[in-house]
Amino acid sequence: MRLENFDLDYALKQFPDVLKAVPMTLLVATVSLLLGFVFGLLISLCRTYKVPVLSQLGALYVSFIRGTPMLVQIYVIFFGTPMLIDYLNKQFGWGLNPYGISPLVYALLAFTVNTSAYQSETIRSALQSTEAGQMEAALSIGMTVRQALFRIIAPQAFLIALPVYGNLFIGLIKGTSLAFAVKVIEIMATTRIIAGGDYRFLEMYIDAAIVYWVLCFLVERLFVLLEKRFSRHEKVMP
Repeated sequence: MRLENFDLDYALKQFPDVLKAVPMTLLVATVSLLLGFVFGLLISLCRTYKVPVLSQLGALYVSFIRGTPMLVQIYVIFFGTPMLIDYLNKQFGWGLNPYGISPLVYALLAFTVNTSAYQSETIRSALQSTEAGQMEAALSIGMTVRQALFRIIAPQAFLIALPVYGNLFIGLIKGTSLAFAVKVIEIMATTRIIAGGDYRFLEMYIDAAIVYWVLCFLVERLFVLLEKRFSRHEKVMP
């Protein structure tokens, strides 16, 4: 069925091909979120507990990442990484191949670098939202800082940060549309490849929009369920 210049039949026919790119999109978003959590946690702890030098470097890193476009970061990593590897090869006599890196590695590196900065701020805010006296109380009963952090502070911070993490993951899923810039065949790249063959860009972009919307809706519902699962309802005092 055609609606003037819009071919609905074509859009429906190509929809399954767009769905085939969903696993790659979820792979990039999920792995980047997990790796970003590790680096974001380290940055947030350094900044929260004022670790000399590392705290200042962490603040500079977060400021730089938040102040530059994601696409620019992708290109800097894509073009800069081979140059860095080539330099290290010359300095240390390594034999690494700077031009044999998979596009997926570049995408994961770029998105991890980006999301770690935002996650560090989320984690830092969550840690600072817990009552300051709890750490002192835990230390006073013989707990170490590590025990107090992971047994008392971290569970509370997790609940505070959980809704924000839902938004971060949704943002990552949508942000993976930029991964086609480094030749990763995810949803957006698949859409552009198919559309370029028949010049049916509107139909394909609508397909992509629907897929992204459904993915983000499912993630939103998942995090709502997780929030309900881990939340503790306060008892109403009579």
